[in-house]
Amino acid sequence: MRVKSRKWGYKVFITLFSFGILAFFLLPLLWLLTAPFDTKATLRVSLPSTFTLNNFRAIFANTFAVRALFVNSIFIAGGTMLGVALFATLAAYAISRLRLRGRDILAYLLVLFSSVVQGTAAMVPIFLLLYHLKLVDSHLGVIFVLVGGLLPTGIFLMRDFVESVPRSYEESALVSGARPSQVLRHVVIPVLRPGIMVLAVWAFVQAWGDFLISLIVIRSPAKMPAPIAIYSFYTEGGTPVLTLVSAYALIYALPVAGLYLFVNWRFGFRFFGGIKGSGR
Repeated sequence: MRVKSRKWGYKVFITLFSFGILAFFLLPLLWLLTAPFDTKATLRVSLPSTFTLNNFRAIFANTFAVRALFVNSIFIAGGTMLGVALFATLAAYAISRLRLRGRDILAYLLVLFSSVVQGTAAMVPIFLLLYHLKLVDSHLGVIFVLVGGLLPTGIFLMRDFVESVPRSYEESALVSGARPSQVLRHVVIPVLRPGIMVLAVWAFVQAWGDFLISLIVIRSPAKMPAPIAIYSFYTEGGTPVLTLVSAYALIYALPVAGLYLFVNWRFGFRFFGGIKGSGR
């Protein structure tokens, strides 16, 4: 009886602990879904006292914030996504297929290097480099820095996808007379497409939430991305207007959520099972 009671108590503890962790992460989301529709939003999670859409009307009336979200942020995140997906795929394929000594050590060094490129200590040399390249106050400069910082980790992640592709696919294409470039375009890339999409979503999310690099590189208000433009909804004393901040944050989260749902619906986890099954 004591053993059963201990097991029952352990299960109750695990259940309560799980609900506590779930509530810890769920409460901010509930606030984000309710506060934008309230005329007098507070930091408490509650149903709107008076339902309204005026907060969103005020957001779209702010041309600075709208441009920052739907033009600047999308351009920066989209350019970073394309750059990381392209160069990480090519580099990961080369590292995986070429016989290089110490390539495993190289892969781990790339991950360590990525934490340095975007670190605060590297901002001064990066800014000087962009200054000499005349890329300060440009979206292209922000994209270059983000791609350089995300590329090492992207190569490391993409290498696992490339390693799961059976080499028999490529060997069969070469025997049939295909050139190496044709093998890459028509055999490897189609098989790696789900992995590339996963990497692209990861790079998009990382660039979408960037604040420090954009704050240092961008100088013109018209080129500011959304993470900086959200401060236009603060008072002169530095206090956030919760109704407008919550509404802008909700709109800001929709592109990332939509992109994730699209990739999950389009590819899901069929990639891993398909490769393992075909390699048997």
